[in-house]
Amino acid sequence: MQTDGLFLPACHVKPTSQLPSPHPQAAQRPPAHLLPVWLASLCVLLSAVLFSAKAIIIKYAFALEHHDASPASAILLLTLRMLTALPFFVLMIILTHRPAQTSRKQWLLLWIAGLMGYYAASIMDFIGLTYISASLERLILFLYPTLTVIFTAIWLRRPVTPLTIVAILLSYGGTLVVMLAGDLMHQPNHHLWLGSAWVFASAVAYALYLMMTPRLIAHFGAIRFTGLASTIAAGGCLLHFLLEQSQPIQHLLDAPPVIWLCGLILGIFSTVLPATLLMLGVARIGAASAALLSAIGPVVTIVLAWGILGEQLNGWQWLGCLINICGVLLITRQPAAPQREASSVQPTVPRN
Repeated sequence: MQTDGLFLPACHVKPTSQLPSPHPQAAQRPPAHLLPVWLASLCVLLSAVLFSAKAIIIKYAFALEHHDASPASAILLLTLRMLTALPFFVLMIILTHRPAQTSRKQWLLLWIAGLMGYYAASIMDFIGLTYISASLERLILFLYPTLTVIFTAIWLRRPVTPLTIVAILLSYGGTLVVMLAGDLMHQPNHHLWLGSAWVFASAVAYALYLMMTPRLIAHFGAIRFTGLASTIAAGGCLLHFLLEQSQPIQHLLDAPPVIWLCGLILGIFSTVLPATLLMLGVARIGAASAALLSAIGPVVTIVLAWGILGEQLNGWQWLGCLINICGVLLITRQPAAPQREASSVQPTVPRN
């Protein structure tokens, strides 16, 4: 389970109902430290809404070039987001226990996972948003569970079920309908395929990252892994910014206050807060239920894009959205892999 977004911490937690209990009475009630089901569900829903606002904030910042403020670049926004969230990532590391022993291979895999899932996927997503609408971006990102299933089938050399094939065809077919319907209804976007390719590459990077996380989470723990991977990604983002700008410090200082505010909102309200809410919710209701609740993400993004950015979808595009969501839900509701394979890849909550 993630980020996007961007990204969620990859928590693989069994539903409380599946946890073994030594006492029959204890099995009838959740542990004291877990939230009530209704509150846990509310946490997941709220996290989906906050994650969905990410693309809206980014598009708003990009649109400021039409006013008095200077235009914001993708790497500038991502840098401000990471700088804002970095203290919370470090706090996650400080407050969690260090594993007894970590091999060089585990450290290398951690660095690759952090740079791929939190840095590379994020910057490609931000770049893609400079070309396409927030609504389309959200639907393309929503395809990542299908990519995880495809990569898992290749890696484990197991056949894909007919139902999975149908789900994949629905997911990609619905996305294509959304992409092409705008041109058919005389709403051409000459950078449609370029922007879509960047966002799809982001989804690919995140799907690959998810395949690395189960063993790392088992070793480091979910919260510590998230803190370490996110801190590594923040370092990669800062290095990118330093290499791209001839005067990086001055460039940061010259950014208008409204751009700094967008970065602050992205870091706190579209990264740290929703990730925390999601972890709390999944710990109580499990990844499968959280996946279903998180499916409201694309709809929330489309509604916010309509209300704040003035984006419009025609009837064919709404139909494509529905087909896309149905396909992804079919994927996320597939039965869990056998125990032998579950240590390699586990079901995840759709990223928002």
